Amino acid sequence: MTELEPQLQRRPAQPYLAIHAHAPSEAEFRRAADTGFPALFAWLGEHGVEPGGPIFIRYAADSDDIELGVPVAPGVSGDERVQAGELPAGRWATFVHVGPYRSETEPDLAAGRATLEAWADAQGLTRGDYVEHYVKGPVEEPDHARWETELASLTTA
Repeated sequence: MTELEPQLQRRPAQPYLAIHAHAPSEAEFRRAADTGFPALFAWLGEHGVEPGGPIFIRYAADSDDIELGVPVAPGVSGDERVQAGELPAGRWATFVHVGPYRSETEPDLAAGRATLEAWADAQGLTRGDYVEHYVKGPVEEPDHARWETELASLTTA
């Protein structure tokens, strides 16, 4: 899946289930991710719902709100804790970051996001909600230098 350069892709709508969190600080973000994803997968197991792709975090534009989500088949519904949503169809600017999520010494997700944003700005695109799809991470690959995270931002011209 490795992309060497950002790309613009047309994507169909993607239904998902997610746990919402408010994460204004790094500590609250980590706590949300560390508790939210296990709770989400426990809920999926209890309800017999199969994930339809890699987990992701959706960041609301201009907000500290996040959604810890996983794609699912159309028509799957949630409840008060695990809510159904949809990544909208449209043009998405994408970039695959290979490497650690956070690092003081290596390019990390912040560097990947900066690359994507600079490219989108150079293309004259307005960026909306931002999503990080964790394609290959510590569960599948112990070497953080080989982790793959697809960064995606819904765009308009």
